[in-house]
Amino acid sequence: MFRHLRQDINSIIERDPAARNAWEVLTCYPGLQAIVMHRWASWCWWHKMKWLGRFISYIARIITGIEIHPGAKIGRRVFIDHGFGVVIGETAEVGDDCTIYQGVTLGGTSLHTGSKRHPTLERGVIVGAGAQVLGAFTVGEYAKVGSNAVLLRPVPPGATAVGNPAHIVQKEPTAAVNPFAAYGVTPNGDDPLSKALRGLIENAVKQEERIERLVATMKAAGLECQNVAECDKLNSDQLNKLVD
Repeated sequence: MFRHLRQDINSIIERDPAARNAWEVLTCYPGLQAIVMHRWASWCWWHKMKWLGRFISYIARIITGIEIHPGAKIGRRVFIDHGFGVVIGETAEVGDDCTIYQGVTLGGTSLHTGSKRHPTLERGVIVGAGAQVLGAFTVGEYAKVGSNAVLLRPVPPGATAVGNPAHIVQKEPTAAVNPFAAYGVTPNGDDPLSKALRGLIENAVKQEERIERLVATMKAAGLECQNVAECDKLNSDQLNKLVD
């Protein structure tokens, strides 16, 4: 028990620059306290003392603001940073070395008792603040879920998912490329929808320029062009700002 606690404390110090020492982490980090109390509750739950397990998890929620169902499976060195408002459902599974920020929900979308209803986070997954991961699917190793994302489908290993509903914006060839990114923020992880819209805007501007040149050439050659009502020119810079 104490060996696992030391591992948990060391992993928090490695991932949080605000953590100064082990005593501060042990006494002032609700994420660690919630994990420790979940282990008590889980032991009771799996040893047929379900009411006691639920009661311990209820007390943990009052103390820490983090609700973890005693039936959930939590791995080693899991870091719940800040943690207030985190909810982890009964059939959720959180792998080793995962990081979960405040306001995250690992929730279920099914009402069938006894079935797998909640998500599985494999090793090293990072879930940003306010993200909602809903459903019985798997988020692959070292994947990242951006803040405030609403994730409703699986994420492959090493990928980054953002948006509502969440979609994949980046896939890493290996987990070692960027093993940790605070709040799931990935450098240069641009949104593919934004890229597509910017491409369409630039293409429309170029098409407008070509049409203007064609009309000018036809007029210079003495060809009459039917009068067409003029419209406002596209401002690519202004439109791209709306997309960003």
